[in-house]
Amino acid sequence: QVQLVESGGGLVQPGGSLRLSCVASGSIFRLNVMGWDRQAPGKERELVAVITGGGSISYRNSVKGRFTISRDNAKHTVYLQMNSLKPEDPAVYYCHYVGSTGIDYWGQGTQVTVSS
Repeated sequence: QVQLVESGGGLVQPGGSLRLSCVASGSIFRLNVMGWDRQAPGKERELVAVITGGGSISYRNSVKGRFTISRDNAKHTVYLQMNSLKPEDPAVYYCHYVGSTGIDYWGQGTQVTVSS
């Protein structure tokens, strides 16, 4: 099995920053694709950022220049540094892991709230 545990969410003012962390465990490989998705109430889950084992990164347009995804393969951990947070960013953020067989895994999610 694959388990993903997110942390780092919380309440932040507009323009503030948060760093999300996701630790993967179980039947994982350090170089598999990982990423972050998010889901706001009443909306479908959407991809935020993806990083491959080789460091290739993709972001959705709305977070480019503000969010940075990174990973520490030795620690089986992926990060999402979120700067200049906007009122449109609040959601539950989920860590995403693509298994070697193409099976997707998500963590329990961590809540990000942007409010003054």
